[in-house]
Amino acid sequence: MPEEVSVDADEQEGSLAKNVDFGAWVASRGPALQRFAYLVTGNNSDAPDLVQDALARALPRWESLAASGTAEAYVKRSIVNGSISGWRKRRRLVLVEDVEPMATSHEPGPEERDADEAWELVQTLPSNQRAAVVLRFYEDLSFAQIATVLDCAEATARSHVHRALAKLRQRLNEQGSVDQRGNEGVDNE
Repeated sequence: MPEEVSVDADEQEGSLAKNVDFGAWVASRGPALQRFAYLVTGNNSDAPDLVQDALARALPRWESLAASGTAEAYVKRSIVNGSISGWRKRRRLVLVEDVEPMATSHEPGPEERDADEAWELVQTLPSNQRAAVVLRFYEDLSFAQIATVLDCAEATARSHVHRALAKLRQRLNEQGSVDQRGNEGVDNE
């Protein structure tokens, strides 16, 4: 009997070590995963839930994910999948506008207005294109890495980014913010 107890204690210690490694990884990557989830969903209230669900799915597989070095790709793909699933569930719902933020005395500068305008345009993209743009320009991933996260071919990842940028340019042209060559505020005279 005492030998069985020591085996159980060893198993508990191994499980604890696995959880500590997972906890340390979550502590170091958690804020970046939250930002990624926000950028993919465009919603502050959904982002933490998506991260939590993705991490809950990763924990049982942690040893193999950590050993293969695919933990971050797995969690990011889970976040993207969760966002798409949520979008599919909610697409029939009519959303009400968000509560207006409290007025502040701070007047946003041109950089902040440009960033806000860019983010509003990115939010109009389909979810796979939005995820590809966020991965490419916010996370600074290569097309091969984007393909891994989105679970698609590298050519498809390139296509998502290319089509997203084409749509963004088109919408900017419609707004009159950019000329045909992509130059801001230049007259074509």
